[in-house]
Amino acid sequence: MLLLVGSFLVLMVVGVPVSISMAVASVLYLVFYNVAPDIIAAQRMIAGVESFPLLAVPFFILAGNLMNSAGVTGRIYSFAVALVGWMKGGLAQVNIIGSVIFSGMSGTALADAAGIGTIEIKAMKDHGYPVEVAVGVTAASATLGPIFPPSLPFVIYGMMANVSIGALFMAGIVPGVVMTVLMMITVAIIGGDGVPTRLSKSNDCFRHPSR
Repeated sequence: MLLLVGSFLVLMVVGVPVSISMAVASVLYLVFYNVAPDIIAAQRMIAGVESFPLLAVPFFILAGNLMNSAGVTGRIYSFAVALVGWMKGGLAQVNIIGSVIFSGMSGTALADAAGIGTIEIKAMKDHGYPVEVAVGVTAASATLGPIFPPSLPFVIYGMMANVSIGALFMAGIVPGVVMTVLMMITVAIIGGDGVPTRLSKSNDCFRHPSR
C-alpha cells in the first residue's frame, strides 16, 4: 500500500496528470506485489471501462467543445439577455439563466464555467461589474451543471451504484429549479438593474451610479 500511495503522490508532485499517475501507481503495485495473475488484472481493467453509460462522459465534453467552436454559447448568452436582462441584477441574472440553459447540454460544472462562463465574466467586466462579483456569480451558477439533467456525476453514480440514471435525472430537476430561483432572488435583493460602481458594500455590487 505504501508503494501505491507513495508512487501516486510522487507522480502528482512532479506534475504528471492524475489519470496517468493513477495508472502507473496501480501497475507498479501489481508488478511488485503480484496480487493477481496478469490475465485477471487485464480483464478487470477492461471490464472497468467497458460500460455503455460511461460513453456519456467524453460525448458531453465533445458537445461542450463543439458548442464553443460553433458559437452556440454566444447565442445562449444573447437569449438569456433577452429573457431576463431587464430584471434587477442585470447581467448577474443573465449569468444564472445562461448557466441553467448550458447545464442542460454540458452536464458538468467545469464545462459550464469554461464554456459560457468566459463570455459572462467578460460581459460583466465590460459593463463595470467588479471582478469578484463576476467570478462569484459565475462560480455559483456553474454549480447547477451537475444538478440539472443530464448530469455526468449522476451518470457515473448510477453506473457505480446500480441505480436508475433516469430516476436520478428526474430527482435533480426540483433541486435545480430551487437553486436557480434562490440565486435569482439573492441577486435581485442585493442588486439593481444598472452598472455597478464599487464593491464596498454588498448591496452596492449591482447598483447603478445614478441611484
